[in-house]
Amino acid sequence: MLNTTESVLIPIFAVIGSLLFMAGLNRIWAWEQRGAHNDLIGWQLSILGTTYAVILGFMLYAVWSNFGAADLNVDLEANALVNVYQLAAGLPEQQRVQLQMLARSYAEAVIDQDWPEMARNQVPDQSQEINRDMWKMLMTVKVASPVEITAEDHALYELSALTEHRRTRLLQSTSQLPAVLWFVLIVGGAVTIASSCLFGSGNAGLHGLQVFAFSLLITMGLVAIADIHRPFQGAVHVSDYAFRRAQQNMKD
Repeated sequence: MLNTTESVLIPIFAVIGSLLFMAGLNRIWAWEQRGAHNDLIGWQLSILGTTYAVILGFMLYAVWSNFGAADLNVDLEANALVNVYQLAAGLPEQQRVQLQMLARSYAEAVIDQDWPEMARNQVPDQSQEINRDMWKMLMTVKVASPVEITAEDHALYELSALTEHRRTRLLQSTSQLPAVLWFVLIVGGAVTIASSCLFGSGNAGLHGLQVFAFSLLITMGLVAIADIHRPFQGAVHVSDYAFRRAQQNMKD
């Protein structure tokens, strides 16, 4: 969960730190002395780099999959809300008006309150109260005709789906990577970058370019994970567009 400024500054500082580490290492341990150990250093860096690449790639894939699942869940929640609104047309007039009003209020609460509160890592409750009112209203409907019975049955099914998707959304908004995984990612990246600085090379410019590219790639991968591992917080987050579209579909 990073903002745009942090996403830009972190790679810059990481790259600068890596280059400074390489420059300091060159001052206290001459490249000529390290060059005699390049075969051993190269073998170790190959193992470290491959292992860390697998870890980094897997974590990036995992958080992106979770982000996509959160985005899909929001779409399903909004679609269930629109279905409840449309099925209300088959209920008695008084219940139809009440249920459709509650459906519009739910979309408004999600956009105006849920999204800002989830962005602040808070658990929203306004939409939950509206959801509870929708359940109470549907459970007290007195139906008579077959059309009303069918509409109520399908509305209850869609409301159940809506409730489930809302609970999933709140769970996804509060979940995050365990600290131990962040420890593995950060320490593994630092060790891998430091190992690349150990090479003894007579061409300091070329070695510096390699360290620059290596540290930039690793840091950008870590920043990407930090950006998307919280689907509803930070500069990269799931949009509320699905509910804005639902609002348009529920206009009289």
